Amino acid sequence: MGPDRFRIVMNILAFGIGNLGGPDLLIILLIVFVLFGAKKLPDLARSLGQSMNEFRKARQDLDEELHNAGTQSTQPPPCRQVASVPSTQQVKSASRVQGREP
Repeated sequence: MGPDRFRIVMNILAFGIGNLGGPDLLIILLIVFVLFGAKKLPDLARSLGQSMNEFRKARQDLDEELHNAGTQSTQPPPCRQVASVPSTQQVKSASRVQGREP
């Protein structure tokens, strides 16, 4: 690890969550315990785990969709022919064939 990379890692640790120590985490857990109570903590942890699983599944689905979109051929879909509006001459000839005059 070069000195520049080491400096970047240390900056991330200093400004991110990396510099939380044991006493800091203990204080945070104590505050959570006081706010939610002992009976709510298992439910809170369960709901947090479920939401993390849902997020992971959604991320995997998005990754698969992007991967499939990248592997599909980039050819445009075939063009559809649009029906043309008959001209008045075609309408007159069709009505004559049917035995009606316009």
